[in-house]
Amino acid sequence: MAGELMRIEDFIDLAKKGKDVHLEIELDKQSVSQKLHPGDSEEEKSEMEMYLLIGNYVFEVDRNVNKVSKVYVYGSTQEPLNASKINVSIANVRLKMDYKRLKEGNIKFEEKYF
Repeated sequence: MAGELMRIEDFIDLAKKGKDVHLEIELDKQSVSQKLHPGDSEEEKSEMEMYLLIGNYVFEVDRNVNKVSKVYVYGSTQEPLNASKINVSIANVRLKMDYKRLKEGNIKFEEKYF
């Protein structure tokens, strides 16, 4: 079963079919570097520092633990503060949509936001 369950929807379907699905949510901000093609930026940098806001969903079904990670937004570490705040807001709205689907599937969990 571990290799078959790859999406949040898979666990929602299991819960709707009566399986006991436990869920823990961990939020993460990861820094990454994006390689740029020569001439893509004014400063001629070869890399751009980026960040990802990620939701890590740790599902447990019949003692099998599966982790599903989902990127909610990405941005540049060079962006203005107001753009960062907007990205966090967008990520939180997207989280709320997933939380709604999980609740409709009768999966209980603690809501967390960025």
